[in-house]
Amino acid sequence: MDSTDLEVLKTVTHWQSAGVEVALATLTRTWGSAPRPVGSLLALTTDGRLVGSLSGGCIEDDLLTKMRQSLPLSPEKMVYGVTAEQASRFGLPCGGTLELVLEPLHPQSKIPELLDAVSRQQVVARVLNLQNGQVAVVPANRTDALICTETQLRSVHGPRWRLLIIGAGQVSSYLAEMAMALDYQVLVCDPRLEFQKSWQMHVPAVDAAMPDDFIVAQRPDPHTAIVALTHDLKQDDLALLEALKSSAFYVGALGSKATQAKRRERLTLFDLSAAQIATLHGPAGLPIGSRTPPEMAISILAEITAVRHGVQ
Repeated sequence: MDSTDLEVLKTVTHWQSAGVEVALATLTRTWGSAPRPVGSLLALTTDGRLVGSLSGGCIEDDLLTKMRQSLPLSPEKMVYGVTAEQASRFGLPCGGTLELVLEPLHPQSKIPELLDAVSRQQVVARVLNLQNGQVAVVPANRTDALICTETQLRSVHGPRWRLLIIGAGQVSSYLAEMAMALDYQVLVCDPRLEFQKSWQMHVPAVDAAMPDDFIVAQRPDPHTAIVALTHDLKQDDLALLEALKSSAFYVGALGSKATQAKRRERLTLFDLSAAQIATLHGPAGLPIGSRTPPEMAISILAEITAVRHGVQ
C-alpha cells in the first residue's frame, strides 16, 4: 500500500470518529490510459471533503456532487469514460475508462482493523460483499491481485514489495523509513550486537542471524530488493553470495568503485557466475553527489525505484 492510500485510510478513521458520514471509492478496473493504478483509494464526505485520488479531478468532483445529495445506502459499481463525451467531460486520457466501487462506511467496515494490520507490515485482503456491505479482513499474499466480481470486492493491502537491508547503521534507518512509505515491507539483519542495541526503530526490528542465513531464510523473489550496508566486507560479502543467486530484482552494496572492483574479484572465487556478479549494483545508489546518510538513502531508493520500473 502506497503512502497516499495509507493517508486515505487514516483520514477515514479520523472522520468516522468525529461522526462524519464517509464513503470509500476503490478503483477496480481501467481500460486504456489511467492516471492511477487499480486499487487506488478515494474517501469522500457528505459535507464536501475528500482525500485521495482516482483521476485528474473531474471524477472526484462528480462523486462529491453525488455525496452532497446523499450517502449511498449500499456498495455500488460505477463506470466513467465509456463514451468519448464522458472521457472528455471527466478529463480522462484518450480512451481511458475507469470502473470503481463506491461504498458507505460504517463501524463494521473494519478500517481500524485494516490499518492495524498494515502498521504491523502484514499483507491482508479486505473482502467487501457488494450485496450486503459486510466486510472481512483476511490474510493475503503479496502477489495477490485485486478481484472484483458482481458480488465481491477483494482488495489487497499492505506492502507488496520487500526490501532486505543488511546492516543496522544510520543509512539503513533512513532507507527503511523511506522505503516503508513506498509500499515496501522492510526487514533488517545485523549480527553485530552493538548495532542491534543502537537501532532506534520499533518496526522493523533487527534480525540477529548471519547475513547469508538471513537471505536464504527470506527466499527472495522478483518482488524483493536486497542492499548490503554494513561497511564490513565479510558481512556484506556473506549476504551477496546468497543474494546474487536469488531472483531478487535488485542487489546492491555500498562502497567506492575501488571497493566494488575488489569485491567483484573476491566473488569470482566463489560459486558465482560472471552473469550473476554482473547484476550487482555497486556502488549502490544513483550518482547524485550524496554525502550524508539521508542523501545516501535517497540515492539508493531512487535506484531501486528505477530498476523496479524498468528505467535504465
